[in-house]
Amino acid sequence: MKATMLTSVALASLAMASAALAQAAPGAGSMFQATTLAVSADGQSKITPDQATITLGVQVTDATAQEAMQDDAQRTTSVMAALRAAGLPDKDVQTSNISLQAQYTYIQNQPPKLTGYQASNDVTVTVEDLTKLGPVIDAVTASGANQVNGINFGLKDPTAAEDQARLAAVKALQAKAALYAQATGYHIVRLVNLTEGAPEQSSPIRPMVMAAVRAQAAPTPVSAGELTVEITVTAVYELAR
Repeated sequence: MKATMLTSVALASLAMASAALAQAAPGAGSMFQATTLAVSADGQSKITPDQATITLGVQVTDATAQEAMQDDAQRTTSVMAALRAAGLPDKDVQTSNISLQAQYTYIQNQPPKLTGYQASNDVTVTVEDLTKLGPVIDAVTASGANQVNGINFGLKDPTAAEDQARLAAVKALQAKAALYAQATGYHIVRLVNLTEGAPEQSSPIRPMVMAAVRAQAAPTPVSAGELTVEITVTAVYELAR
């Protein structure tokens, strides 16, 4: 009998809690019943880059693996010295690849024939003074580098350019939302949610592969061009008639 009474009390408490929860949650339910509009927009800003990243290195082929690695090491040491002489700090020079590969010739119906070994050593360099970029390329090729691959321009501090793109994105977002609301016979009540995608920077990546040059008649010309910084924003608006 006592167990039955306890069960009745528990059920009554549960019913009261459920009723209180139902009364406390009308706002949440009404939000999902509201008419909403989800819309996205992009914003862009244009800016001149102030730094560049370039990958350069040495690639050699010799009869033996040891000779290839030694030859590559000697040339790479000269390249690193040239980078220091050009005024680049150690923090802006990073080894990005070291490899050694056997080289073969292939003739039909015959086993592969070993012809030598190819060694390579690449470094990725950040040049923060773009007036030095052409001279840096000339210096490293003169010192033994025979691979220069892909110059990528960027910004030391992208904050201002990103903020400009954000303002443009929000302005475009508001205009687009107002257009949709007007076209469907609604008006915007409030902004419910706003999210931002990851910022993107785009610039032409200029591929460069050149043979070693011990002396050049003219410095290598480099044009930084212009960067496009893009921000994408997505919003949810509540609408009403």
